[in-house]
Amino acid sequence: MSNGVPPQLMAHALTTMAGAMTHRSLPLFRTHHALRIKGFAKTEVVAVVAGHDLDTTQQHLLQLQDSGHAQFREVRSLWQLTPAGLEAHAALLAEDTAHLAPTSLAHIYGPFLALHDRFKVLCGAFQLRDGVVNDHSDEAYDAAIVAGLVALNTEVHPIAVAIGHEFERFAHYSVRLAETCQRVINAETNMFAGLMCGSYHDVWMELHEDLILTQGIDRAQEGSF
Repeated sequence: MSNGVPPQLMAHALTTMAGAMTHRSLPLFRTHHALRIKGFAKTEVVAVVAGHDLDTTQQHLLQLQDSGHAQFREVRSLWQLTPAGLEAHAALLAEDTAHLAPTSLAHIYGPFLALHDRFKVLCGAFQLRDGVVNDHSDEAYDAAIVAGLVALNTEVHPIAVAIGHEFERFAHYSVRLAETCQRVINAETNMFAGLMCGSYHDVWMELHEDLILTQGIDRAQEGSF
């Protein structure tokens, strides 16, 4: 294991989480929670993050709209939680995580944060080169950065899998990260750090936000942007 994730810490984290019972969140909450993670999103994006099919997601979003917890922005076809929806989410999240001990995810979150710092460096290197926007004309340069992403994905995979064993709603992250990493390998450059396109960066940030919300962490206080 490299760069800030001690092997003994990782082994302890994975062993601890592998022995836990998988928690299954209520389907409607998963849709509510997915919209909280994204802030605003199209129906199909909410479906992916929630782990539901499109029809189920649409039904849930309409339920949230009827209850005053979500609103639909027709101009860009985006869903967003209302202030009441944000307040309701906080209460529902507390119920969903009531079984968690205050530090039960700490041993897995520490290694993730170490990888998070590396990922930010990789993103910066892929987007900029010597302070100039990377035009991706230097294949050798890009290949070296992509190799770094592949190595990082290999390290984050067991972490994401372990969290998925604890919480079923986290199970899709390991799969989506692996699939998106493969798309980067296949020279889809926007799948590395593109925004709002289902990129590796998008999925990584969703996972990070989910971990922060689930643990009740103050992102500003932690400083892990």
